[in-house]
Amino acid sequence: MKIKFLLASLTVMATSVAALAQPKVIAHRGFWDTPGSAQNSLASLGKADSIGCYASEFDVWMSPDGVLFVNHDADINKVVIENTPSQTVLMEKLSNGETIPTLDQYLQAATKMPNMRLVCELKTHDSRKREVAAVKKIVELIDKYGLADRTDYITFSRDGFREIIKQAPKGTAVYYLSGDYTPEQIKHAKGRGIDYSLKTMRKHPEWIQKCHDLGLEVNVWTVNAPEDMQWCIEQGVDYITTNDPVGLQKLIAETPVKAVDKKATKKDKKSKKK
Repeated sequence: MKIKFLLASLTVMATSVAALAQPKVIAHRGFWDTPGSAQNSLASLGKADSIGCYASEFDVWMSPDGVLFVNHDADINKVVIENTPSQTVLMEKLSNGETIPTLDQYLQAATKMPNMRLVCELKTHDSRKREVAAVKKIVELIDKYGLADRTDYITFSRDGFREIIKQAPKGTAVYYLSGDYTPEQIKHAKGRGIDYSLKTMRKHPEWIQKCHDLGLEVNVWTVNAPEDMQWCIEQGVDYITTNDPVGLQKLIAETPVKAVDKKATKKDKKSKKK
């Protein structure tokens, strides 16, 4: 009887903690909107860690000779990464003066930041074959640096989404970005949840509760305006990706934590329908 009571108590406590949790802050392309930084730079990674972000998001492309680079756009300074030998790409500089980082360099730097998670976005490459090869190299490199247990994956590519789930270690969190899969489809594909734009989530706010009912998580991007941040907090999303992590952290700290009785909420909705 004591064991049953203890298990029941732990379940109630876990439920309460989940209900009280505030969204976690993900720095979009790192914390780049600050002096000395740049999008997807090593500096932006370090600065995201320095302000206590839950995670830092970054984007990955593969050159034709199989080198992985961290960059958002398909090109850097008009040099298209997918079509250009790595030695040529490595000549390009970011706006803060850094050389464009390889994924190897980026992950090596991340090993010195044990308190922050990584969110790796596989960019949509020009063929499924290249995406399969890129996923293999990314997963292997993340494993090489011992970062598999604190790296999540995101992608707009349907093929890439399925390939990451297939190749990454079992239990790895993989989220879909495009916004055209329902929560049920994400669950069926064995994804961890949805990572959809603010526009999509405002159009389908019911997907937040549906995801939670299915045991899935919800991230919203890219949320920069205070009123949009507040909406996401009030909707109970799990993560918010932003270009203004400092502003979001401040707003979350100032927002009272409200416990929500989800079962009661459902009953209220049924009563209103009647």
